[in-house]
Amino acid sequence: MTITMRAGSGPDELLHKVEVLSEQHLANCYQCGTCAATCPLAAQMDLLPDMLIRHLLFGLPGVLERRTLWVCVGCESCTDRCPRGIDVARIIEALRQIRLQDRGDELAVAQLPDAARELPPIALVASLRRHTG
Repeated sequence: MTITMRAGSGPDELLHKVEVLSEQHLANCYQCGTCAATCPLAAQMDLLPDMLIRHLLFGLPGVLERRTLWVCVGCESCTDRCPRGIDVARIIEALRQIRLQDRGDELAVAQLPDAARELPPIALVASLRRHTG
């Protein structure tokens, strides 16, 4: 599914797009902080997962520019321990997708340096998937 943000898109539109892509209802989060407490990389995040959801719900600006989107490794500790059954990792992945699609960048495999082609295929595919739209 391709969902892009347009200039002038409102915060409600971003919330809706995240909910559609992640198939999660963010209002179910009651901010208990369990996701943040179980995240092994929480110390590296500029906005903890529960606060990221809160920012989306309140329509606060700058969510798509947060370092948290790229720090999250998708280990799903947050998802496994969420008492409300919210898949936080899917929400963060949805935000990554929106950000990358909005940026409009693409990388052709043929343009990769030779050193990158020596990486294990799974590492190369994972990196391309994560860092390009």
